[in-house]
Amino acid sequence: MGFRLLNVNMPTGYTPGELRERIGKKLRLGEFSYAIERQSLDARDKGNIYWQVHLCVSSPALAGPEPPVDEPLHIPFQKRAKKVLVVGSGPAGFFCAYTLLLAGFSVTIFEQGPEVETRIADIAHFETGQALNEKSNYAFGEGGAGTFSDGKLTCRTKTISKERRFIFENYIRAGAPAEIAYLAHPHLGSDNLVEIVKNLRLAFLTRGGDIRFNTEVNDLVIKDGHVKALCTDQGQMEDDYAVMAAGNSAYRTLRLLIRHGVPFRVKPFALGCRVEHPQETINRAQWGRPSLPGLKAAEYRLTHPEPGEFPVYTFCMCPGGKVVPSAAYHGLNVVNGKSDYFRDQPLGNAAVVAAFHPAQILKCGNEPLAALDWLESLERKFYDFSSSYAAPACKIADFLQGTVSASLPPASYPFSVIAADFSGLLPVEVCSALKAGIKHFDRQLKGFSSGLMLGLESKTSSLLQAELDENGRCPAIENLYICGEGSGHAGGIISSAAHGIKAALGIIRAAS
Repeated sequence: MGFRLLNVNMPTGYTPGELRERIGKKLRLGEFSYAIERQSLDARDKGNIYWQVHLCVSSPALAGPEPPVDEPLHIPFQKRAKKVLVVGSGPAGFFCAYTLLLAGFSVTIFEQGPEVETRIADIAHFETGQALNEKSNYAFGEGGAGTFSDGKLTCRTKTISKERRFIFENYIRAGAPAEIAYLAHPHLGSDNLVEIVKNLRLAFLTRGGDIRFNTEVNDLVIKDGHVKALCTDQGQMEDDYAVMAAGNSAYRTLRLLIRHGVPFRVKPFALGCRVEHPQETINRAQWGRPSLPGLKAAEYRLTHPEPGEFPVYTFCMCPGGKVVPSAAYHGLNVVNGKSDYFRDQPLGNAAVVAAFHPAQILKCGNEPLAALDWLESLERKFYDFSSSYAAPACKIADFLQGTVSASLPPASYPFSVIAADFSGLLPVEVCSALKAGIKHFDRQLKGFSSGLMLGLESKTSSLLQAELDENGRCPAIENLYICGEGSGHAGGIISSAAHGIKAALGIIRAAS
């Protein structure tokens, strides 16, 4: 049994039967099997958009060895009398805990919010006008903020190939579509993520893990440079190792860690708003037509470095999705985006943000607590604009011209949108950069300036970064590890999950 690597171009709506026929003709084979290694869309020529499909074909008619097998992530198992407490059940916290469980540790996850089923109901109640539940919302609860997102699985980090395969394998076992293993830009969709998160929880519990939902960690017991125990609103629990994976919205946890002497630094950051367009406008701009067979909805990724301005880029584009209120605490107003797997809603949205270091606009921009206070005050400013979770909004064309129209186009946001002058809400340097960037985007993507900008987008990355060693350990506290977006060393589902795995491997080495 030999193999061949093969590249073929296929129409966007191709079927497995058509692909098999193409392979057979190309290699002149009758009996064979194949696996798609990678599939990416080539849309450079709008008149000829197609899939580039990279395959590994195996057949008895081909000379040579068996196809190579990727080396798996090595997790050494040994029954250990060591207890690890993990704070947070997002990708970083879960995959750290799951890896440690597979290595033989006793592992407990503390999640201040509820399981995902209850979280869905709490969000629905919030969006019908009930009070925000600070422990169960778009930011907090089982699965973390990524549970209610587009579920993008792209990651630029080149050094996590084994971790990435491990994450994808577990997602697929938990119900993710098998295509995530080979698509160039895979995504799960929020509807799939809800089931995946639940199934991952069941796998963790079946293997003997412990999850304490509705349990908030509010302090650490530290003695002689070690975390001796975590204090929760349900009581105190001793540990051998503690892992903090609370997410970048967990301001109270960040302040708790800083109060205990964990060193953080202020890092480059991005700030802006969400923009929303009819999905058909985006499809026509990207594909030259309103739809294509085999494709769900068009995406875009835009960047613009303007001399003398902060660089501007789009982030977390959610095709056929909706803008959601993702505030973690009462009195703050932040927006984010989400899409279901089929991306079939009429509007598409993305963050448009300016990148900068807070020291460029704040005198106290290098002081972690002061920078965190500034960000929180900005999120409160957007809430105070209407004393509600309504989103300040403006036509993009009006923003560019410095005007405000009372009438606004339809939005997917579940609360009302209120006409606003963003120059009075965002820092002047950010507004100036956004105007320069958006003008450029309008030339790149036809119709971009016809859309709507709304809300505050402040969660593209963490404002603070913990000072950690190569294993994710806090040098000042020997058995404390910090991982995920709240650490400032990760961003997105895959890099956060991989960061959690690396922390787990660090604990395994330390305990050996």
